[in-house]
Amino acid sequence: MSLSDSSPVTFTYREELTHDEYHVPLILSALDPTNWAGAPLGEIGTTAFASLSISAGDTIIGDYTAKEHVSKSYSLYSNAIHKEVDDAALAAVRQSMDQKLYSDEARLAQDAAKAGRSRSASISQ
Repeated sequence: MSLSDSSPVTFTYREELTHDEYHVPLILSALDPTNWAGAPLGEIGTTAFASLSISAGDTIIGDYTAKEHVSKSYSLYSNAIHKEVDDAALAAVRQSMDQKLYSDEARLAQDAAKAGRSRSASISQ
């Protein structure tokens, strides 16, 4: 993706989700009285991974990765919904990526401006 048709700066962004689950074995959960009081029976989790590359032509001017894990336990009386855990993991990884970009904002702007100037100079020649 690029900012415009004539922009020399392009972006490549990717997100990936992986899931994990843990369940108390049924025989144990049926015999444990704490489960009837609301003790966790298991947990679902999602790990979100994101990568962003910013390039100007063949030159990479920014390369960022972020990884966040979110989990939620469930019991007899409360469910953990996969979509909610996925959405929370995606929000966390996007916030982490945003923080990395904002902390590198000045350098990225400078490198993107250099890329634009070098491209316009090569076009005018």
